[in-house]
Amino acid sequence: MKQNVNDSAFMAQQLEKLVRHLEAMRVAEYVELLQRPARLIFINFVAGISRGLGIAIGATLVFALMIELLRRIILLHIPGIGEFIAEIVRIVETKNGGKF
Repeated sequence: MKQNVNDSAFMAQQLEKLVRHLEAMRVAEYVELLQRPARLIFINFVAGISRGLGIAIGATLVFALMIELLRRIILLHIPGIGEFIAEIVRIVETKNGGKF
């Protein structure tokens, strides 16, 4: 009889650990999300738009900083490099409709 009490206490303890672990993993929320495919599609759609917008903004900033760095190098009047970079900047600005 004492063995059964020990076994059931051990099982209850293990079950409690399992419940805490599953709660920490948020399995219930995941299963609920899988049961509503429209919400899952919407969340993935919004996440995709956010990623795309972030990439576009990030690339714009990086290229703008590169152009500014190239302009500053041009101002240093380094022979050969300055003329080459000036031509690159001129091509980029011509494509964008700007004037140099």
